[in-house]
Amino acid sequence: MTRRILVTGVTSGLGAATAHALARAGAEVLLAGRNPTKLEQTRTDLVRALGPVTDDRTFPLVVVDLADLTSVRRAAAEVARLGPLDVLVNNAGVMALGPERSVDGFDLQMVTNHFAPFALTGLLLPTLIASGDARVVAVSSQIHRLARQAPVHDPRVPRLPHRPWRVYAESKLANLLFTRELERRAREAGLPLRALAAHPGRTSTGLLGGATHAGPRGIGAVLVRAFGTLGQSAEDGAAATVMAATADLPGGSYVGPSGPLEMRGLPHLVQPARAAQDDYAADRLWQVSEAATGVSYP
Repeated sequence: MTRRILVTGVTSGLGAATAHALARAGAEVLLAGRNPTKLEQTRTDLVRALGPVTDDRTFPLVVVDLADLTSVRRAAAEVARLGPLDVLVNNAGVMALGPERSVDGFDLQMVTNHFAPFALTGLLLPTLIASGDARVVAVSSQIHRLARQAPVHDPRVPRLPHRPWRVYAESKLANLLFTRELERRAREAGLPLRALAAHPGRTSTGLLGGATHAGPRGIGAVLVRAFGTLGQSAEDGAAATVMAATADLPGGSYVGPSGPLEMRGLPHLVQPARAAQDDYAADRLWQVSEAATGVSYP
């Protein structure tokens, strides 16, 4: 039976490569992103790349702005109407933004990378459970290792001075803590759901192009050039996500490249930083996230 998989952030980079790989493997991929025109182009590219095998798969488009929790709720309701969902890949993210706030009053980077995926997953939980064998995949980053603490402070109170890379590192740590706590809660409740995470290593994508406020010397631009020269392709980087979404792995698994320092190479199981294995921090972040988003898990 065809697996139905929702992937967020599919209009470029890792998201597009992930969608293509999953579609080639036979999945019905729901394409989620905030720009309708770019979503249409992603679907066109997908159909063109796969040819006749797409005849019975329309690749539904889901317009969602992760910086707006109202948009997240609307998108979740739209996805739920399509029927059971087998896999949710929380891929979309932003990196090293300035001190912009979302319409809901959150740091724009933190809501996009953590709070919105938390809310989307919770809203779709009944739809996922209905599949009978669901999984949720969070796309994290090696930069989670630079986070000094979990982001369990009041998310509507700005932390000064604003440090873009600190926020990014903490948001990627949050991805792993969320995965850990979701897996624990699913096991405890006996739910047919596994939570896993992946990271792409050093991959050349457009994500760093948004790091316009990364520092007075333009560190974002420097990293764009470095990753463009040294990073693996988006297709290779997406392999870890695809493995987490499709391979027979236990819940709580973390997948990343097998090469030196996990920068590149074929995907395999890896270990996160010790901070990502802190059960107290995971539970505290969960409580903060439920209160912030208004989304309570069953």
